[in-house]
Amino acid sequence: MSAPETIVVIGIGNILMSDEGVGVRVVERLMAEHSFPDNVEIYDGGSTGLKGLMPLIEDADHLIVIDAIKGPGEPGALYRYSVEDFRLNIPKKLSAHDVGLLECLTYAGINEKMPESVIIIGVKPFDMTTPSMELSGAIHQKVSDLVDMSLNELRRLGAENESVATRTERL
Repeated sequence: MSAPETIVVIGIGNILMSDEGVGVRVVERLMAEHSFPDNVEIYDGGSTGLKGLMPLIEDADHLIVIDAIKGPGEPGALYRYSVEDFRLNIPKKLSAHDVGLLECLTYAGINEKMPESVIIIGVKPFDMTTPSMELSGAIHQKVSDLVDMSLNELRRLGAENESVATRTERL
């Protein structure tokens, strides 16, 4: 029997700049509120650059990235892109990290270590310039939606999770 495919979830963002840190806040919630099988790895990518992201990406069979995205619509709009959408159909820079992420994915492809699937999940930020460790109210309200979107992607990939509350009740 072969080992299950590795699923890597990375939350990207600078938690010192308000909504810029939403990806990190989502993975913090995932790690605090859920437990996952051994083949699911969840990382706080912070504002890690190319060097820090490469090993995580190259070791993944499937990759889910969560970040603030400067997409169309009003602040709080939610997005889900495949890597093909992100690379080919979105001409302008979406977040402060997309160049680093795209470079990482390009290098992974060149090295023939590209994950089988790459999904980028995000929300349009309201404020990415104010120094604050708190998300704006509008974006804070979207964290639960982003957690749910992340859990749905994990389920789609066959990774079931268990809430920490449920696990604790059975102990």
